[in-house]
Amino acid sequence: MTKNKNMNIDFDKTNGLVPVVIQDEQTLEVLMLGYMNEEAYNKTAQENIVTFFSRSKNRLWTKGETSNNFLHVRSIHIDCDNDTLLIKVKPDGPTCHTGSRSCFQTEYNQNFILELENIIADRYANPKEGSYVNKLQKKGLNKIAQKVGEEGVETVIAALAETETDLINEASDLVFHLIVLLKEKGLNLERIAKNLEERHK
Repeated sequence: MTKNKNMNIDFDKTNGLVPVVIQDEQTLEVLMLGYMNEEAYNKTAQENIVTFFSRSKNRLWTKGETSNNFLHVRSIHIDCDNDTLLIKVKPDGPTCHTGSRSCFQTEYNQNFILELENIIADRYANPKEGSYVNKLQKKGLNKIAQKVGEEGVETVIAALAETETDLINEASDLVFHLIVLLKEKGLNLERIAKNLEERHK
């Protein structure tokens, strides 16, 4: 777990409770908002599992204590006024009590490509019978790279001579196979994004 160097949380400013934004470390989707007092923060930092102060129960409440959908802390960040926290987590399952991935009912997962990368990584770590990812994995690097090349050509053809739907489908195939290729080479989208960011400066 990583924390901001100057983690001097001002609990007094907000009557002992600070708002805490919970964000998926992989997809960057905002999952929920909760509150912590100093005791809840210390428990969270010590155990690396998110514990809030429940205003309705008037006690400490570890997210997942009944559902087992725990929020594993990956990093903690504090805002410029020292009175709000952002905690990036790896969730064990749906965050919302309704069974949704997030307490905010967005129309779709804006970061599904990053979630897809997680799914592909899970297939590598836990092979599944009949999985297309695992079939590609067994064929090795050369075949995976060849598929990226094929999908790249098909994307170009669709852009020049086919329908918008065809282009969307071919571009989707290209992105999928590119993520598999990156995984095969031990890389991820974060490395690509950071490289693009650096090149943009």
